[in-house]
Amino acid sequence: MSELHAIADLAEEMARGAGAIQRERYETKLEVRTKSAAIDLVTEVDQACEALIIEAIERHRPGDAILAEEGGGQDFPEAEWRWIVDPLDGTTNYAHGYPRFCVSIGIEHRGQTAIGVVYDPIVDEMYRAIRGEGAQRNGTPIHTSSESDLSRALIATGFAYDVRRSENDNLNHFASFVKTARALRRDGSAALDLCYVASGRLDGFWELTLHPWDVAAGNLMVEEAGGRVSDLAGGPALRSGRETVASNGPLHDAMLALLATPPTK
Repeated sequence: MSELHAIADLAEEMARGAGAIQRERYETKLEVRTKSAAIDLVTEVDQACEALIIEAIERHRPGDAILAEEGGGQDFPEAEWRWIVDPLDGTTNYAHGYPRFCVSIGIEHRGQTAIGVVYDPIVDEMYRAIRGEGAQRNGTPIHTSSESDLSRALIATGFAYDVRRSENDNLNHFASFVKTARALRRDGSAALDLCYVASGRLDGFWELTLHPWDVAAGNLMVEEAGGRVSDLAGGPALRSGRETVASNGPLHDAMLALLATPPTK
C-alpha cells in the first residue's frame, strides 16, 4: 500500500472515531459556548473529537503539521504533510439536534491538498477523495451532475458568523439565486454541501468567509468528482476558504456571472 493510501485509511479511521463520539452525544445535554460571535458555537463534543484526531495524528505521524479549528496540534511550514481538521462541521446544527453535521479532514502534501475525507455519522456516509484517483462515497465512485441550466439547478450556500455586523453578508447573492435557481438550500455544513455537489445531490454551492478546515477536504472532493471550484472571479480556489464557488462544471460560469451582478429587484 502506498503512503498516500495508508494516510487516507488512517484519516477514515479517525473520522469514524470522531463520528462515534458525535452519535453517542447526539441529542444529549451539551455544554454550549460561543467563540467569535453569539452564533459561533463550540461544544465539548467538538473538543473531544479534535482531541481524538490530534492524538492519533501525533501517535502515528509525529512529524506532520496540524491545522485544527479548535486550535489543537502544531502547525509548522516545513512539514511535508499537513492535516487540516474540522472535528465537527455544523456545530450549531449539532447543538440543536438538527442532523446535518460531519467530520472533515483534508491533508496537504507539499502545499497541495492530496486527500479529503468527510464523514456523516448520522447516515453513515464516508466520502473520500485522493488527488488523481477520483472521489467515492462508501467505496462507490461519485460524480457531479450534468445540469447546465441554472433555472433547473439546486444550489446551496451559507452565512458567515459575522453576518450580523458585516456589510459583506451574502444576502444580495442569496436574493439573486432565489430569483434564478430552481431551489436554494442553506443547511449549515459547508463540508457536506461540497460533498453533495461532488455526488450530484447539489448542482452548485457558494459561500463567503469560510476557513481552510471548511473547504480543504470538500474542494478536493468536488474536483475529483469532475466538478469545478474557484474564487468569485473564477480564479483558483482559495485555500483560505475566504471565497468559495463550487459547481458541477457546466453551471460554473453562470454562477460566477450571477455572483458578479446586483441582486434582482
